Amino acid sequence: MPKIAPELSARAVAAIKTEGRHAVGGAQGLHLRVSGSHRGWVLRISVGEARRDIGLGPYPQIGLSEARELARALRKEVRDGEQIVGPQRRQKAALIAKQAADQTFDWCAEQYIESKSAEWKNVKHRQQWESTLRDYVYPVMGKLPVREIGLAHVMRCLEPIWKSKNETASRLRGRIESVLDWATVREYRAGDNPARWKGHLDKLLPAPSKIQKVQHHRAVPVDAMPAFMTELRSRDGNAARALEFAILTAARSGEVRGARWSEIDLAACVWIVPAERMKGKREHRIPLSDSAMTLLRFQPQTSELVFVGSKGAPLSDMSLTAVMRRIGVDAVPHGFRSTFRDWAGDRTEHARDLIEFALAHVIENKTEEAYRRGDGLERRRTLMEDWALAIVHQPNSVQG
Repeated sequence: MPKIAPELSARAVAAIKTEGRHAVGGAQGLHLRVSGSHRGWVLRISVGEARRDIGLGPYPQIGLSEARELARALRKEVRDGEQIVGPQRRQKAALIAKQAADQTFDWCAEQYIESKSAEWKNVKHRQQWESTLRDYVYPVMGKLPVREIGLAHVMRCLEPIWKSKNETASRLRGRIESVLDWATVREYRAGDNPARWKGHLDKLLPAPSKIQKVQHHRAVPVDAMPAFMTELRSRDGNAARALEFAILTAARSGEVRGARWSEIDLAACVWIVPAERMKGKREHRIPLSDSAMTLLRFQPQTSELVFVGSKGAPLSDMSLTAVMRRIGVDAVPHGFRSTFRDWAGDRTEHARDLIEFALAHVIENKTEEAYRRGDGLERRRTLMEDWALAIVHQPNSVQG
């Protein structure tokens, strides 16, 4: 039988000044420990074959009766087979739980963006996330605890713009859903995601496909290309040459503006765009036609960039558009890819897969993609040569 300490009164405990551990009775193993000017409660307890000292807090902030209640409660936990957690750890755990429960939507969104932004292709993507949440979500529920957000809050964000700005609203819904999913995994909230679409919001909002109108990039018609190319070639400047090169290669504006001499094999007449600069994050080899090679041979190699902008920087995304405006054409640079697709599909016998490869389109059918082994580079060389001839020399010819 363990020795039972006499039960001291509150006055007797207050009088204890000697350094060391002093049993106070009233709860087995309860001691007042004195160390210098500090006095605090300690519970000595055996768990299995191990003996542990658990701090119960300072004296006199925690009085004698409260210390005895804490000691009895901890002993009961041991008898019931529960893990021992001291009061200080309990308080810390409770504080952490409260902080987690009080995390706001805007805080969670910032954390999500920070954790995922490395996956995003460019800085604009992050800016779009931040601006749409700031404009449409934070005024409604930014400061709400994320655990309290429900369907009504999500609808207040989406309904005002769902019909008038549906593309923005659709993206916004997905962003809200992603943030709330993140918060659920982090255990800041529980339950179903109120921003989910299938089987939930699709019952309340009209489908985007029923609202959005497909807006094609404004393009120069195929038959107008020879005249346009003649006018374009009469223009000076790197922006004009970059636009001409983009047309001849059917490449995207950003890929051309960022083109480097190190990517171009002049001997093999091939431009190899690295994966990190491609929209589909896959290396793209572009066979260069005679017209494209002639352009490059006359292009000065004064920088690592093929088409240098002001102060040695890449051309801006508006520089090519500005060339078209000066020519007086109601179209956009990206529209030339549509023109190429129309010409190749309607006026040639070139295979569809070669045309898609030339445009560096990502294959939606994953099975078909898995079985493809090559990119048809040499067959595409003929395609690109035909394209150059059609728009530069032979406006009405049918190639094949």
